[in-house]
Amino acid sequence: MIKTVKPTTNARRKMSFASTAQLSKNRPPKSLLLSLKKKAGRDSSGQISIRHRGGGAKRLYRIVDFKLLPSDISWEVVEIHYDPNRSAHLALLQAEQGKKCYIIAPEGLKVGDKVSSQTAKKPRLGHRMILADIPVGTELHNIELKPGQGGKLVRGAGTWATLGAKEGKYAHVRLPSSEIRKVLLKCMASVGRVSNSSHNRVRLAKAGRVRWMGFRPTVRGKAMNPNSHPHGGGEGVNPIGLKYPKTPWGKPARGVKTRKNKRTDQFIINRRKK
Repeated sequence: MIKTVKPTTNARRKMSFASTAQLSKNRPPKSLLLSLKKKAGRDSSGQISIRHRGGGAKRLYRIVDFKLLPSDISWEVVEIHYDPNRSAHLALLQAEQGKKCYIIAPEGLKVGDKVSSQTAKKPRLGHRMILADIPVGTELHNIELKPGQGGKLVRGAGTWATLGAKEGKYAHVRLPSSEIRKVLLKCMASVGRVSNSSHNRVRLAKAGRVRWMGFRPTVRGKAMNPNSHPHGGGEGVNPIGLKYPKTPWGKPARGVKTRKNKRTDQFIINRRKK
């Protein structure tokens, strides 16, 4: 659900927020928190590897269990928490023994619901199961690529994958990008869609909110001098003067294929559509 604010100032006009009515206001358990150092878009050598990063509000990292390996432990959803490091919400689970962990909360999961990673005859929302035990057509998220590795695919807010056919030792999984990919039936996945589906409809409305998120200003190449960018130069408002857009370093940009991982091409049945 999206909440809009009253336009009391120009900066607040058309500003909106995602509803937090279902989220807990309690602090996360200290055992599930880690300090997170700002890197300002720099790599291990101190060079800027990602431009336009820096600043932003301080954050603590929430330790999320992307595996939730099969066990006899029965988990209960205690609270639903906001996570500043990802678009999805987190569900705080607690076992009868008092152990706690975080998982990515699926859409519709509520406080008091039970979550399990045991073998079940019928998949329920939030359950974690191997693909071999999940019926065809089920909506999935947090999917493994290698058994026991932990979920790697479909973890963003509002996304889901669909389980297709099962052939031999592989399952055909349709990803949010429309790509159909082979995944081993021994790999695990969580049932349901990822929570916070209204995330992409939030309007930031002012530059300040973007700075809080750790993004610094970006300047168009057309607005630069010709010695600073291939698109720069010219009098007034001019086109870029090139057949196709280029990066600041002269390489093709926008729409150019950058995938180089040919090793896993054998697992892709249908490529994603633009």
